[in-house]
Amino acid sequence: MTRSQRTTRSAVLAVIAAALVLVGSAGGAASASPSRVVLDALGDSYASGYGVPPYEACGRSQSAYPVQLDGRHRLRLDDFVACAGATTTSLVSGGQLAALDADTDVVTLTVGGNDVGWSTAVSACLGGTDAQCAGAVALVDGRITNELPALLDTVYAQVTAAAPNARVVVTGYPRLFSPEHGPYLAATTAELATLNAAADTLDAVIAAAAGRAGFRFVDVRARFDGHGANAPEAWILGASDPGAFHPTVEGYRAYTAAVNSALGPVKPRCGGHRS
Repeated sequence: MTRSQRTTRSAVLAVIAAALVLVGSAGGAASASPSRVVLDALGDSYASGYGVPPYEACGRSQSAYPVQLDGRHRLRLDDFVACAGATTTSLVSGGQLAALDADTDVVTLTVGGNDVGWSTAVSACLGGTDAQCAGAVALVDGRITNELPALLDTVYAQVTAAAPNARVVVTGYPRLFSPEHGPYLAATTAELATLNAAADTLDAVIAAAAGRAGFRFVDVRARFDGHGANAPEAWILGASDPGAFHPTVEGYRAYTAAVNSALGPVKPRCGGHRS
C-alpha cells in the first residue's frame, strides 16, 4: 500500500469513526429523555379538588390530587375532566369518557358518593332529629348495598373499553368525622360513628367493584384518621364552609400521597397493560 493510499484510508476511517460517534450521541440523547406516562383524571368533586378555590370549569382546582400527581413517576396529566357533582351516570353522559383512548396509560377515578345521596344523610344527622338521622342513613346504606354495585360495574366496564391499555386507579372516600373529639352540631358521637360506618360500607362496595374490574383500589381512610370535620386539625371542611365536607388542602395532599404510593414506579405503555 502506497503512502497516498494509507493517507486516504486513514481519512476515510476517521470520517466513519466520527459518524459513529454522532450516531451514538444521538441515540444516547434519545434514551436520556424518558417517555412520559399519559394520565387522564375522571370523577366527581373529590377528584376535581372542590373545596379549595379558585375553580375552573366543573369545580376543578389546582389542589386536586390528579394535578398534584402531574410530574411524579413521569406522569403527564393529559386530560383533567373530573366534575363536581358527577355520578356514575353523568360521568358518561357528561362526556368524561371522551378523555380516554388507547394512548392513555393511567386513569384516576373517584365516583359513587353522589349516586347514593350521601349528602342527604349527613344533613339529616347534623341538622335533624335522631329518627331523621337513622332513617336517612338506612336509606343510603340500602342504596350503597343494593344499587351502587351495578352502577359501578357498568361505568368501570366503559372505562376499560375507552382506555383498553390503561392502568386504572380508583380511590375511595374518607370518613368525614372524628367521634373521639365529641359531637358535632346536632349529631351525637354515636351518630357520627354511624355516618362513618356508612362511609366504610361505601368504600367496601367501591373496592369490591374495582377488584371485579381488575382496577387498583386506593383506601384513603387511614390517612384522614383524627382529621375529621369536627377535629382540631380538620382535613375535612366543616358545615359552614362553601365546600362543606370536602377535603382541605391538607386533605387533598393526603389523597395525592395515597395514590402516589399505590402507583409506585410507572412505566410508559409498551404493547398495552392493565393492573
